[in-house]
Amino acid sequence: MNKSKIKNQKSKIKTLFLFFFLLFSFLLFSCKNNNTGLSVSDIRNPATADGIDEQQKANMPIFLFENLSYDFGKVIQGELLSYTFHFKNVGATSLIISGVDASCGCTTSIPPKAPIKPGEKGEITITFDSKHKNGDVTSYLLITANTYPAQTMLTVFAKVVSP
Repeated sequence: MNKSKIKNQKSKIKTLFLFFFLLFSFLLFSCKNNNTGLSVSDIRNPATADGIDEQQKANMPIFLFENLSYDFGKVIQGELLSYTFHFKNVGATSLIISGVDASCGCTTSIPPKAPIKPGEKGEITITFDSKHKNGDVTSYLLITANTYPAQTMLTVFAKVVSP
């Protein structure tokens, strides 16, 4: 066999070995045990094709917010404002928030990542950016959780005036 062919085959084998080594390393180090304390029993759906299972509905987590809306009042255009909505899980099982979607890009939120156990309190902090707003502004936040109903709406208001 030609020396250049042997050298070329050795190079291919080294490259292939390096590829698999890097792939194995990536898979080994990217696997983390993210134990969130969730179990399958925390996820319930009382709505079936036959209707609502009242017993299962009674065992679900329940949001109890101090208030479902907040009015920032009169603000100067460009202000960055924050407010924290406080709630309590008054249901029978852990409350898990899977998402908070805002009606516009001017409002962002920080929901709790850990489950809220029955009787515990939680909070959702929102930030409203009035930079490109003017006049009366209403922004909605739709919270999706393992509650029944599955979605809860929060509302924030502001009257944005030019500087």
